[in-house]
Amino acid sequence: MKSNFFRAALVLGLLSAIGPFAIDMYLPALPSIGQSLNASIGAVQASLMAFFISLGIGQLIYGPVSDMVGRKAPLYFGLVLFAIGSVGCALAPDIHTLVVLRFIQGLGACAGMVVPRAVVRDLHTGHDAARLMSLLMLVFSVSPILAPLAGSFLIEWFGWRSVFWAVTVAAGLGLLLLATSLPETRPQSERVDSTVRSALAAYGVLLRDRHFLGLVFIGAFGISSFFAYLANSSFVLIDHYGLTPRQYSMAFAANAASFIGASQFTGRLSLRFGLVPVVKVAVIGYAALMTLLLALNLAGIDQLEVMMVLLFIGYGFLGLVVPTTAVLALEEHGAIAGTASALMGTLQFVTGAVVMALVGLFVDGSARPMVAGIAGSALVAFALTRSTLGRHRAAPAATPSV
Repeated sequence: MKSNFFRAALVLGLLSAIGPFAIDMYLPALPSIGQSLNASIGAVQASLMAFFISLGIGQLIYGPVSDMVGRKAPLYFGLVLFAIGSVGCALAPDIHTLVVLRFIQGLGACAGMVVPRAVVRDLHTGHDAARLMSLLMLVFSVSPILAPLAGSFLIEWFGWRSVFWAVTVAAGLGLLLLATSLPETRPQSERVDSTVRSALAAYGVLLRDRHFLGLVFIGAFGISSFFAYLANSSFVLIDHYGLTPRQYSMAFAANAASFIGASQFTGRLSLRFGLVPVVKVAVIGYAALMTLLLALNLAGIDQLEVMMVLLFIGYGFLGLVVPTTAVLALEEHGAIAGTASALMGTLQFVTGAVVMALVGLFVDGSARPMVAGIAGSALVAFALTRSTLGRHRAAPAATPSV
């Protein structure tokens, strides 16, 4: 039983990491892509934003479909589409073509984002679900920790286009893993009542569930603060602070390691203190540190060391927020776990894309717009935590039959 638990975490984590790998390997290449394709910072960031938007939108489809036809078929389709988009990106002749193909690539990648969360809910609830989700994130951590470094080597040796050939190979490995190591967790008997009509009804149920939406948006603004860092950190750390692409990759990996490392304590902490108290304390710690970072920057303290230390500690707190809010949001919606996971992913990625776009409007070559976006997102997450989890719910709301 224990070996099956860890095997599920390994397989789901690797499948989930394929899409983010296409983000994290890509980050060190952003400045060189702009130079190669004669594109502005905003245009290059648009290729990243297009990927995030398609990751969000596509989940609305994959989630209900995974409830209707099972978990594996949508994963096969998504991985194949991702591979096709990756090949197109590797051959893109200009920035506009790259933006379109990144959107297509994201439509494939989002299957690996939404379906594994539904599989976790198929298999477990409560503490066990939090433990499996945190283990999944541990495997998932191979992307933000190793991908930027791997990407920097590929870019240095073979140019930025090699990043997309590498993720094409990753998609092929994902297909092999899916075929040989992941059983179907949505049996035929549970798909009978899942139709397009029931999916639309399920979305209606979820959009009326204020507790579900509150938890989703706590995670959304936590993730958005990380997205603001994703979109701007390569320009800030490389162009503003003078790091090399390889040094940037190491700095990025350190923050990712903090996030993933802290997430591994969610199962143990939730068992001892409960999921809700863990979220409350973690959000307070994260918001306080990011607000401090912004205050120091506004006071004229613009030092890389200060920013990296506060981000490292802050993202550790965020690592406790994201998996616990996901488990709490899905807890009461097991019958429509795929649909609930899809809506959660869509709202989170679209929120992240909006935050990225807002920060992009104020880009001036300094760290301040990025820091302001991170701190603002953290403060919104704090406010949502107070309103959503500030008082004990009278009784858990059952998922209506749809």
